[in-house]
Amino acid sequence: MNSMLAAVDLGSNSFRLLIGRIARDGDTAQVYQVDRLKETVRLAAGLGADKTLGPEAIERAISVLERFGERLRSFHPDRVRAVATNTFRVARNVADFLPRAEAALGFPIEVIAGREEARLIFSGVAHSLPPSSEKRLVVDIGGGSTEFIIGNGFEPELMESLYMGCVSYSRAYFPDGVIDAHGMKQAELAARRELEVIAKQYRRTGWKEAFGSSGTGKALGTILVESGFSDHGITRRGLDKLKERLIKAGTVDRAQLLGAKVDRYSVLPGGLAIMSAVFDELGIDSMNTADGALRLGVLYDLLGRDAETDKRDDTVRQFMLRYEIDVAQATRVKTAALNMFAGLVPANTPGFEELERALGWAADLHELGLSIAHNTYHKHTAYVLENADMPGFSRQDQRQLALLTLGHLGKLGKLQALVKTDAQWVAILCLRLAAVLFRRREDLDSLPVTVSLRDRSITVKVDAGWLKDHPLTDFTLRAEESEWSKVGFTFQLLEL
Repeated sequence: MNSMLAAVDLGSNSFRLLIGRIARDGDTAQVYQVDRLKETVRLAAGLGADKTLGPEAIERAISVLERFGERLRSFHPDRVRAVATNTFRVARNVADFLPRAEAALGFPIEVIAGREEARLIFSGVAHSLPPSSEKRLVVDIGGGSTEFIIGNGFEPELMESLYMGCVSYSRAYFPDGVIDAHGMKQAELAARRELEVIAKQYRRTGWKEAFGSSGTGKALGTILVESGFSDHGITRRGLDKLKERLIKAGTVDRAQLLGAKVDRYSVLPGGLAIMSAVFDELGIDSMNTADGALRLGVLYDLLGRDAETDKRDDTVRQFMLRYEIDVAQATRVKTAALNMFAGLVPANTPGFEELERALGWAADLHELGLSIAHNTYHKHTAYVLENADMPGFSRQDQRQLALLTLGHLGKLGKLQALVKTDAQWVAILCLRLAAVLFRRREDLDSLPVTVSLRDRSITVKVDAGWLKDHPLTDFTLRAEESEWSKVGFTFQLLEL
């Protein structure tokens, strides 16, 4: 299975599974699709007015995930990446639903931010198209959100995710599947209002070719061509003709559209309204369709992690530059924290590798908040890391970074409800101790402390002479005893 990778895309309309085989030629790696599954779940349609997922939608999702889980049963966790998009982002009860979903699938599920979704979509589209030196615009209309990306080669330049999708708009403006001129106009106006925020910047940046990806884009392209509304791809004239046909028919099924799939009938009018607004606001006359999308981008991102070119490493380096972080100090703290962590947590502990990587990134970025304010800078660091756009990082990744950096300084009681495992407490301990030991921002020939952990008892042994010469460190380490007792640990400082 080492030559296989799997991507699971949990969208607001459909759940998709893509399995790819890695083919290497020297330093070049290519992913060839060998299996795919798609099931229409309509998860966004299960959102109530209070943004809570209803039980029927949850059960539909669980059933599909169980089937996907059977297909993935022989895969190692490192070879699978499951990402969830807009409905998972907005559902108020996702914290209750997510553990069930992960248990059904058998793998962790990452709820990704809108811009991270956009980055992965562009990667998937770019890898499915012939190389080009020209800028490309990609529009991906999903069930609950629509992503807009302008990029060159494999690198996105502009990325936005707007809260409008084919499921949510079809429910709001075409109830019971009834299509009329008023509903279509209202849906287009609502989409244009969303687009006004980004239209000027996108038109100013410009592009040579435009592509529609995923279900709505590909469905519209097929319908327009097979119904004779367009000679090639999606055109403004073709969209207008399709609108006329649907409004005259009153419903999608009565319109008798060639190329229209039954499973898209209920979401087609909302997707059409959004695409028409996109053409109007961005000044598009024609658009091609692309086979690649989020799931293919996830595969290539997973391939990059496998090849030690993890996008998250690039993002951390960029953040260190942007926030003018003291690299030498970050390196001191990182080296010490990781050394202590490796000695305290067995490598076979579930989630060890990802937590170890998170600890390293947290050490790299733990002083980020100093660029905002020195007072309680760790809180500023945690806020930025949890809320910033960080390419390659899922929301869970970012929450973990925020947790570790928030815990490296100050009171531990505030973390009680946030920490889920003892291994996370150990990572926080290692980062706290490393930050204390290198507070003077000077290199040490060797660490003057050794740390051991048994059950929930922490023992820190330190050279008595060294401690006498460092009274501030002595004071800070002794204060740790009361902090750790607040979260159920004992902390003992022993002088040797």
